Amino acid sequence: MTDEVAKAVEECAKAAKGAAPSLAGASDTVIDAALEGMAVRLREHRGEVLEANARDIAEARADGMSAGLLDRLTITEDRLTGMAEQLRLLAACPHPERTIPVSTLDGGLRLVERRRPVGVIGANYEARPNVTVDVASQLVKSRNAGVLRTGSAALGSARRLLDVVIRPALAQAGLDPEVVQLVPRPEREAAAALVRLPAAVPLVILRGSGESTRSLALTAAQHGVRTLAHADGGGVLYVDEHADRDTVRSLLVNSLDRLGVCNRLNLLLVHSAIYDAWWPTLADTLAETGVTPSLPPHEHALGYEWSLDADREATVTVAPVSGVAEAVRIANEETSGLAAGIATEDAAMADAFFDGYQGTGVFWNAPTRLLDGFKLLGVPETGINLDKVPGPRGPVTYSDLYVRQYAVLPEGR
Repeated sequence: MTDEVAKAVEECAKAAKGAAPSLAGASDTVIDAALEGMAVRLREHRGEVLEANARDIAEARADGMSAGLLDRLTITEDRLTGMAEQLRLLAACPHPERTIPVSTLDGGLRLVERRRPVGVIGANYEARPNVTVDVASQLVKSRNAGVLRTGSAALGSARRLLDVVIRPALAQAGLDPEVVQLVPRPEREAAAALVRLPAAVPLVILRGSGESTRSLALTAAQHGVRTLAHADGGGVLYVDEHADRDTVRSLLVNSLDRLGVCNRLNLLLVHSAIYDAWWPTLADTLAETGVTPSLPPHEHALGYEWSLDADREATVTVAPVSGVAEAVRIANEETSGLAAGIATEDAAMADAFFDGYQGTGVFWNAPTRLLDGFKLLGVPETGINLDKVPGPRGPVTYSDLYVRQYAVLPEGR
């Protein structure tokens, strides 16, 4: 890591920490006004944002970026409108209670739980410029300052969003615009620098490809920085022998509407009793979506994440299984644990699948694409946490980004 990269990240962290009190003490009204202002400015400056994004796309295409990753990088008119609408919805969401009564204590005292912002939260994500707005808005809503680091492909779009949308809206609402920082360096080493600053950035949200995210999480742990990591994706669908064909067709189509996203279908497991009879229907539906099946015998792991494959991204792995028990075992042991669903009309089979699967999201006759903060909870997400430990799991939103503090006060105060 060069000194210049480390210094740039440290400067961003220092600036965010210095500005953090501006958010911590702000009223709900001021916070929501800033978010509303972002929505307004996103529409008013749509031409500038789309122009910057078009330059990023042209450069990425010239560098050979795959279609799925290009899709992630792209801000369309419709997506920009959706980003603005999400900001408005977030502004209208209620703020969590900041002080919660717990109990009374001896001696005329009472115990309350206070929910305080972390202070400064970092975020590392790749070529998805919409995430710049998603994460920044979630941090503002939770009264946390932020240091954002995006991949080089999306840096131009992110800079424009920061300069013409995020910071002006913060300033107009009376908040310090420095509370949201964007690391200006394109080097990958900037991500490693971000997870080495426990005193300034004690928590970092990690989103990206599995190996790089796991490596960053390990570095963070070695330096005393906590992480909320979204390392791997890939949805699983198990087609039970009691499934309905029309339902399965719909699930396949709705699970493959976008390939460059973490919650799309990657692994299709089919009960062996119906595999041969159903295969023509499944093959035709996959062909309609432009997706190629990877059939047994497989030369790759069953849980291979096709959505990030530069060469064969429009692929779904297909495998027969003996029943719900084997489907659950594969989903638990050979995939990321992000999301898995069962297609069946048998409630007992659905219950067995739900009881057995240990992953973040489980679905019955519903597509895994629904595992998304906005689709499930009506607000943008900072990421999807897959950890199997207490704490925020699944789509992480503004209401999760706090630390608990116990306070003991005189009764009546």
